[in-house]
Amino acid sequence: MISNPIADMLTRIRNANAKLHADVAMPHSNMKEAVAKILEQEGYILGYDVEAGNPGPTLRIRLKYRGERSRRERAIREIRVISKPSRRVYVGKDRIPKPLGGMGLCILSTSEGVLAGHEARERGIGGEVLCQVA
Repeated sequence: MISNPIADMLTRIRNANAKLHADVAMPHSNMKEAVAKILEQEGYILGYDVEAGNPGPTLRIRLKYRGERSRRERAIREIRVISKPSRRVYVGKDRIPKPLGGMGLCILSTSEGVLAGHEARERGIGGEVLCQVA
Protein backbone atom coordinates (compact mmCIF):
# COMPACT_ATOMS: atom_id res chain seq x y z
CA MET A 1 0.00 0.00 0.00
CA ILE A 2 1.32 3.41 -0.98
CA SER A 3 0.84 6.08 1.71
CA ASN A 4 1.01 9.02 -0.71
CA PRO A 5 -0.06 8.05 -4.27
CA ILE A 6 0.52 11.53 -5.75
CA ALA A 7 4.09 11.63 -4.40
CA ASP A 8 4.66 8.15 -5.86
CA MET A 9 3.32 9.32 -9.23
CA LEU A 10 5.55 12.40 -9.29
CA THR A 11 8.60 10.35 -8.27
CA ARG A 12 7.97 7.88 -11.11
CA ILE A 13 7.64 10.78 -13.58
CA ARG A 14 10.79 12.46 -12.22
CA ASN A 15 12.83 9.22 -12.45
CA ALA A 16 11.63 8.34 -15.97
CA ASN A 17 12.23 11.92 -17.09
CA ALA A 18 15.80 11.84 -15.73
CA LYS A 19 16.54 8.69 -17.77
CA LEU A 20 14.78 10.10 -20.88
CA HIS A 21 12.24 7.27 -21.02
CA ALA A 22 9.45 7.61 -23.57
CA ASP A 23 6.72 6.73 -21.08
CA VAL A 24 6.08 5.71 -17.49
CA ALA A 25 3.42 3.40 -16.02
CA MET A 26 1.81 3.40 -12.59
CA PRO A 27 -1.33 2.11 -10.86
CA HIS A 28 -4.40 4.14 -11.88
CA SER A 29 -6.53 6.36 -9.66
CA ASN A 30 -8.95 9.13 -10.54
CA MET A 31 -6.78 11.78 -8.86
CA LYS A 32 -3.66 10.64 -10.75
CA GLU A 33 -5.63 10.77 -13.99
CA ALA A 34 -6.81 14.30 -13.17
CA VAL A 35 -3.20 15.42 -12.53
CA ALA A 36 -2.10 13.78 -15.81
CA LYS A 37 -4.92 15.57 -17.66
CA ILE A 38 -3.72 18.94 -16.33
CA LEU A 39 -0.10 18.14 -17.26
CA GLU A 40 -1.27 17.29 -20.79
CA GLN A 41 -3.41 20.45 -21.11
CA GLU A 42 -0.52 22.63 -19.96
CA GLY A 43 1.92 20.98 -22.41
CA TYR A 44 4.22 19.19 -19.95
CA ILE A 45 3.45 15.67 -21.28
CA LEU A 46 2.40 14.31 -24.67
CA GLY A 47 -0.56 12.41 -23.29
CA TYR A 48 -1.76 9.56 -21.13
CA ASP A 49 -3.74 6.33 -21.46
CA VAL A 50 -5.60 4.15 -19.01
CA GLU A 51 -4.97 0.47 -19.75
CA ALA A 52 -7.04 -2.36 -18.32
CA GLY A 53 -5.02 -4.93 -16.47
CA ASN A 54 -4.84 -7.42 -13.70
CA PRO A 55 -5.14 -6.72 -10.74
CA GLY A 56 -6.26 -3.21 -11.75
CA PRO A 57 -5.98 -0.52 -14.42
CA THR A 58 -2.67 1.15 -15.24
CA LEU A 59 -2.04 4.81 -16.06
CA ARG A 60 0.62 5.21 -18.76
CA ILE A 61 2.02 8.72 -19.27
CA ARG A 62 3.94 9.65 -22.44
CA LEU A 63 6.71 12.10 -21.55
CA LYS A 64 7.58 15.10 -23.69
CA TYR A 65 11.05 16.13 -24.87
CA ARG A 66 12.45 18.64 -27.36
CA GLY A 67 15.37 18.08 -29.70
CA GLU A 68 17.31 15.02 -30.85
CA ARG A 69 18.01 12.02 -28.65
CA SER A 70 21.60 13.08 -27.84
CA ARG A 71 20.57 16.66 -26.98
CA ARG A 72 17.08 16.26 -25.60
CA GLU A 73 15.61 18.93 -23.39
CA ARG A 74 13.00 17.85 -20.88
CA ALA A 75 9.62 19.57 -20.88
CA ILE A 76 9.44 18.92 -17.11
CA ARG A 77 12.55 20.38 -15.53
CA GLU A 78 11.34 20.15 -11.95
CA ILE A 79 8.33 18.49 -10.38
CA ARG A 80 7.87 18.37 -6.63
CA VAL A 81 5.29 17.45 -4.03
CA ILE A 82 4.03 20.27 -1.83
CA SER A 83 1.31 18.69 0.30
CA LYS A 84 2.18 15.46 2.13
CA PRO A 85 0.32 13.27 4.64
CA SER A 86 2.52 14.71 7.39
CA ARG A 87 2.02 18.32 6.26
CA ARG A 88 -1.03 19.36 4.30
CA VAL A 89 -0.74 22.75 2.60
CA TYR A 90 -3.98 24.65 2.03
CA VAL A 91 -4.22 28.07 0.41
CA GLY A 92 -6.97 30.59 -0.11
CA LYS A 93 -7.83 32.07 -3.49
CA ASP A 94 -5.48 35.03 -2.91
CA ARG A 95 -2.46 32.96 -1.89
CA ILE A 96 -2.23 30.40 -4.72
CA PRO A 97 1.49 30.05 -5.56
CA LYS A 98 2.92 31.15 -8.91
CA PRO A 99 6.01 28.96 -9.50
CA LEU A 100 8.76 30.73 -11.47
CA GLY A 101 6.79 33.97 -11.32
CA GLY A 102 3.89 32.48 -13.25
CA MET A 103 5.94 30.52 -15.79
CA GLY A 104 5.49 27.24 -13.87
CA LEU A 105 2.42 25.28 -12.90
CA CYS A 106 0.78 24.70 -9.54
CA ILE A 107 -1.83 21.91 -9.20
CA LEU A 108 -4.54 22.15 -6.53
CA SER A 109 -7.21 19.84 -5.22
CA THR A 110 -10.29 22.03 -4.76
CA SER A 111 -13.97 21.61 -3.98
CA GLU A 112 -14.54 21.68 -7.77
CA GLY A 113 -11.96 18.98 -8.51
CA VAL A 114 -8.27 19.00 -9.38
CA LEU A 115 -7.37 22.31 -11.08
CA ALA A 116 -4.33 24.17 -12.35
CA GLY A 117 -3.39 27.14 -10.17
CA HIS A 118 -4.31 29.78 -12.75
CA GLU A 119 -7.72 28.17 -13.31
CA ALA A 120 -8.45 28.07 -9.56
CA ARG A 121 -7.40 31.73 -9.34
CA GLU A 122 -9.83 32.63 -12.17
CA ARG A 123 -12.67 30.73 -10.47
CA GLY A 124 -11.86 32.37 -7.14
CA ILE A 125 -11.37 29.18 -5.11
CA GLY A 126 -8.52 27.85 -3.01
CA GLY A 127 -7.65 24.34 -1.94
CA GLU A 128 -4.86 21.91 -1.15
CA VAL A 129 -1.65 22.47 -3.11
CA LEU A 130 -0.66 19.06 -4.50
CA CYS A 131 2.48 19.88 -6.50
CA GLN A 132 4.47 22.39 -8.53
CA VAL A 133 5.88 21.84 -12.00
CA ALA A 134 8.49 23.90 -13.79
